Amino acid sequence: MLLYDGGRAPNPRRVRIFLAEKGIEVPLKPVDMTALGHKSEEITALNPYQRLPVLMLDDGTVLTETVAICRYFEELHPEPPLMGIDALDRAKVEMWNRRMEFGLLSFVAMAFRHTHPAMAEWEVPQVKEFGEANRPKALKEMDFLDRELADRAFVTGDRYTIADITAMMGMDMLKPARIDRPVHLENLMRWYESVSSRPSASA
Repeated sequence: MLLYDGGRAPNPRRVRIFLAEKGIEVPLKPVDMTALGHKSEEITALNPYQRLPVLMLDDGTVLTETVAICRYFEELHPEPPLMGIDALDRAKVEMWNRRMEFGLLSFVAMAFRHTHPAMAEWEVPQVKEFGEANRPKALKEMDFLDRELADRAFVTGDRYTIADITAMMGMDMLKPARIDRPVHLENLMRWYESVSSRPSASA
């Protein structure tokens, strides 16, 4: 088994944090995304979308897409449960993870990818107006999450899940996306301090 890893990029980090929470060690092959290593012939042959992470299994099977890779490990190693414990709980985790992925993380990522000069070779065409339009969407999403966190410790309830990992990636990208951290959102900042201080957050 080999995990092609993209360093500090959000999606590779999501998988590494997921694995760290479960105490799973997987051999990593670093890919220098700043040098566009994810667009190399090797990665393209494994994933035509030229995205990371990529997991190659011992039999040569290739898995791509962050949540799919996490689902594979969740099925093999169900404890601790990061994607739900029964039908209803799994549906709730999926619901919230999608909200965080297509809401907070996506809005922040689009602001970063479409406005930061370092992303000009990645995001073609880079549309500054689109990036700018995503900043208020990210702020609105954080305000929504702050209200939701008023009566619970984590995004989906009283347990840490993949939805917390995804939301934390959105928060971690605020600085490079040039979005001010909403320190006035006390529930959100309390949650962020909690999840970002977990040992897995440094994975």
